Amino acid sequence: MKKIVISLGGSLIAPDKIDYKFLDQFKKITRKYYKKYKFIIVCGGGSIARKYIEALKKEKKSEFQLSNAGIRVTRMNALFMMQFFGKEANDKLPINMHEVKSNLNKNNIIFCGALRWSARSTSDTTAAKLANYLKTPLVNITNVKGLYTKDPNKNPDAAFIPHIGWKEFQKMALKIKHAPGQHFVLDQKASILINKHKIPTFILGKNLKNLEKILENKNFEGTIIRN
Repeated sequence: MKKIVISLGGSLIAPDKIDYKFLDQFKKITRKYYKKYKFIIVCGGGSIARKYIEALKKEKKSEFQLSNAGIRVTRMNALFMMQFFGKEANDKLPINMHEVKSNLNKNNIIFCGALRWSARSTSDTTAAKLANYLKTPLVNITNVKGLYTKDPNKNPDAAFIPHIGWKEFQKMALKIKHAPGQHFVLDQKASILINKHKIPTFILGKNLKNLEKILENKNFEGTIIRN
C-alpha cells in the first residue's frame, strides 16, 4: 500500500471559523482512497498560531518560546482533526516519528502536529522529515493554488510557477528570512530537506479535486517541485 505525507495548512483547518465544508470534503476524498493509500497528515497552526505569536512578541519572548506557542496550536489542530475523523484516525497524538510509523499498522489516516522543536522550522519541516523517514512524496495544501514569484495575496503581478527544480526552490525559499509563524508555501528548512533527499513535492490550493488528481497520477493545477 502506498503512503503519502500531507502538510495541511492551519489556515485551511480554521481560517476565521472552522471550514466545515472543506474538511468534510477532505474526509470524503481521503476515505475514498483508503484501499490504495495510507495518509499521514501534518497539521499547521495557521492564523491562530500567528495571533498567539504576535502577542508574545510584544512581551519580548524568545524565538524558542514563540515557536513552542506555534507548535501547541499545530497539535491542537491535529487533535481536532483526530476527533473530526473519529475511529478512522489515530486515537493518540504522536510526538515523534516512530509513533507516527507505528500508527500506520492500525490506521488509514494519522494526524499529528509539529513533533518537536527545531530552530527555524514550521510544521512543513515536520512533514518533510516524515516524507523522508517514510519514503513518501510530500503534498502541501495551502491557501494559494501553488508557488508564485511573489505573494499573490499582496502582489497582483505575481506569476504562477507550475514546475520548479529542488535546488531552484531551495534558493527561492532561502531568500526569505525565517520568522516564527511565517506564511510561505514551504519553510526554509523543508526546502533544504526536499532538495537533499530529492522528495517529490506538490503544492496545492484548497480545490481538493487536485489532490484526487495527484492520487490518481493525473495532471493537476498546482506546483510540482522535482527535477
